[in-house]
Formats: sequence, C-alpha cells, structure tokens
Amino acid sequence: MANPKLTLALSHYDRHVPFFDGTVRAEGLDLNVLIVGQSDRQRDGEDRHERMLQKAEFDAAELSLSSYLMAKSRGMPFTAIPVFPRRLFSLSQMWINTDADIQAPQDLVGKKVGLHSFQNTLATLAKGDLQSEFDVPWRRIHWILSKKDNIPFEPESGVKIEQLSPTAKVGDMLESGEISAMMTPHPPKPVLRGSKKIRRLFAEPKAEDLRYYKKNGFFPIMHVVAFKDEVLKEYPEAARSLFKAFTDAKKICREYYADPNWSWLAWGRQAFEEEEKLLGPDPWPYGLEKNRANLERFVGYSLDQGLMTKKMALEKLFLPLN
Repeated sequence: MANPKLTLALSHYDRHVPFFDGTVRAEGLDLNVLIVGQSDRQRDGEDRHERMLQKAEFDAAELSLSSYLMAKSRGMPFTAIPVFPRRLFSLSQMWINTDADIQAPQDLVGKKVGLHSFQNTLATLAKGDLQSEFDVPWRRIHWILSKKDNIPFEPESGVKIEQLSPTAKVGDMLESGEISAMMTPHPPKPVLRGSKKIRRLFAEPKAEDLRYYKKNGFFPIMHVVAFKDEVLKEYPEAARSLFKAFTDAKKICREYYADPNWSWLAWGRQAFEEEEKLLGPDPWPYGLEKNRANLERFVGYSLDQGLMTKKMALEKLFLPLN
C-alpha cells in the first residue's frame, strides 16, 4: 500500500533545512514539503496563515500560535501537534521613535503604538508581557494596525484600535514620529535602511530577554504545526510520524553549528556556545509537557485580550505527544 501523500507548508528556517534537502523523512508518509513564507506576497498578498486557516490549502502547516488558538476555540477544524518552530522574546521586538520621550515601558501608556495586527502572536505576547512584566495596562495604549486580522473578532469596548489603509507604511510612520512605538516580529524597514530615528525600547534588550528567561523559564512560542482535522481522521498515524520527523530535524540542525562557518555570522560558533551557556542545550523543546507553562501563559494572554472565545485545556488544543 502506498504511503499517503500530504502537503506540509513551512518557513525556510535552519531547523527545517533537513525537510527541504531530504535528510529527514516522515515515516509512513509521502510528504510534499513546501517553502511558504508567513508573508508570501506572490499570492495576491496572502500569507501561509491565511492560506491554511481561510482556505485549508495544505494538509499541515506552520501557523501563528495566536491565530491557531483563536481558530480552535471557535471550533475550526484544525489540530496542532506540540512542535514549535518559531520563538521570539517580545522585549527585543519593541521599537520606539527616538523623539517620542519614551524611556521606560510605562511611557507607552497613551501613546500610538503600531502592530501588524491586533491578534498576531508577537502582538499578543507583547501586550501580555507589558502588563505582566511591567504593570503597563495594554488597554491604555492606542493601537495602530497595519494589517487586518486573520480571524474576525470583537475587540473589548473602550480599547483604542485604529486600522490603517492597505497602502500605509507603518515603519515609515514610526520613523516620522506619526506613531511613537511599534511591536513587530521583524525590524522596521527604516531600521534595515540604517535609520537613526528608531531604536529598541530597551537599551540592553538581550539582558532584558535573559532576565525574562530566568524568571519564567522559557523562550516564548510564536508558531505551531497544525493539521487539518480531516487529515488526522483519515491518517491518525501522521501526527506522531511528523512529530518524530521534526524532532530528528532539530537534532540535525544543532549539528550544523559544529562548523564555525556554517552560519553567515563570523562568530556563529561562539554565539552558539554562549547561548548554550545562557539558555541550556535546548531552548526549543517540543512536546506538550515541556511547554506547558509557556503555553498556559499565552492562553491567559489570549483570553485577557478577548481573542480566544473560551478557556480550553491544553490537551484539547494539542495532541499530547512528548
């Protein structure tokens, strides 16, 4: 009997290279692994998250944690395995205009702050972390959105949310001072062009991230890997097979850094060794139990921000693989 043919959409990260070059295969599956960015502008502006959640275009895909939780709480037919291929510390992704008179997180209150969307994972994490870590009430910030949310929802009454036109360039608005700050999973484009009018909120962002890690014990999750429910119903063995394949790919990826010149970075190997000392040998754990505290905190943020429609046990949100 031939193996089932399934499509899997992923970003091109180092930990996914073994899928793309064929080093790793999912046992019992014939995978067609597609490189699909989270902002794929070659498809009429659609991205991977939209193509999966709105059109069910892939059998399995890397998805925004926040969008997935929203979809699952609304009964949409997707189920994730506890594989988390993208993570970020929100504190390093907070940017401000240098003339905005912002010296500390508390100075964001009352300011106009840009987000790609209200519900994307970095935005949800940043709002939650501001409130949890620094007592900054996210409800008292004026949020400026550059993109419409993937899943419709009703914002809490009284929260200031302003939707920009599709042609607006929020990074340029930050550089000009039209908005005071921005929370983004990628550096604002003016920063990439060398702008001196934008800097990170924290003068020592790496130290802030490390403090967060030592206090909370985890590197925050950004993305999950989710199947269409109809695929899991027909091929239930696919979940464990793919979980093992991701675990194997991560081990292979770690071995890349034994070569000092594998990375573009001149001191890539030294950076790898330093990170291992600071964060331990595996800051990217897979499995439900190893990520329980990380996920429970984010679920709390999602509920507080009115994104999930109801509280759900993690075992209802993720297949309990370890």
